[in-house]
Amino acid sequence: MKNIEDLIKQILFESQKVIISKEKQIKLCLASFLADSHILIEDIPGLGKTTLAKTISHVLGLDYARIQFTNDLLPSDIIGVNFYNTLDASFSFKKGPIFSQFLLADDINRASSKTQSALLEAMDEKQVSVDGKTYKLPTPFFVIATKNPFEEVGTFELPSSQLDRFAISFSLGYPSFEAEREILLSKKCSISELATLNKQEIELLQAEYKKVHVSEEILDIVQEVLKFTRESSLYLHGLSTRAAITLLSISKAWALVSLREFVIPSDVLEVLPYVIRHRLVSKGEQKSPDEIVDEIIQNLHIDT
Repeated sequence: MKNIEDLIKQILFESQKVIISKEKQIKLCLASFLADSHILIEDIPGLGKTTLAKTISHVLGLDYARIQFTNDLLPSDIIGVNFYNTLDASFSFKKGPIFSQFLLADDINRASSKTQSALLEAMDEKQVSVDGKTYKLPTPFFVIATKNPFEEVGTFELPSSQLDRFAISFSLGYPSFEAEREILLSKKCSISELATLNKQEIELLQAEYKKVHVSEEILDIVQEVLKFTRESSLYLHGLSTRAAITLLSISKAWALVSLREFVIPSDVLEVLPYVIRHRLVSKGEQKSPDEIVDEIIQNLHIDT
């Protein structure tokens, strides 16, 4: 079996054969997966959000399902439904696409709030409830949701309770000139040709993540960030305790993806923009996540 360093390098190398010039976003996906959390990708259509999800799922060797969210999608279309079996006069449960290891919730904000909420229990507790009965989801269970700009026709704003279930949020953005030229020339590899991990290798990575050391210094930084967002009066709401737990877990995973067994301050600051992107809203003049992070760093005097 390969060691941890080889496994991480393989994931990044194989993924970049398809997702060209987006190493940061690939590493964020891997970090979120290792931290047992979920991702929201916000961008305009056509920039590779779905391709990124399909690539990561294949490289990790996970059972993949995709749900195209539309305004007429029902919760039962996601979770499943009980149906009456006339052969034995009993009800049977037909599982929906949520029963997969890797779920792509495509254009999640095109569905109603009721349908969006069908994901809440699944993302938080790794289970779903139908007619009073609970069904466990496969393990691991990893969700990547894509979101179109709210200004587009036919989109619904995601409630804060839904947004908070996503550990991190980022956008892919336009590719570089060189990367786009490779895409136009069809030089990128087919997803089906990429090498995949097996179950034992995934379990090894997950076990190694749990061993990543977090010092008191790192805990101090996380709590200082929380305190600043809550007491500075610069934001509509400060970061919650769940956000703090998320920041710490993603920082641990980022350290592992960076091939370290311990978290350093720069790990926290590296992932902070993606943790706060969908959580912190500035009062008055709107600031970007990077501007907010700069604001936090300057006020806390964190040594990077």
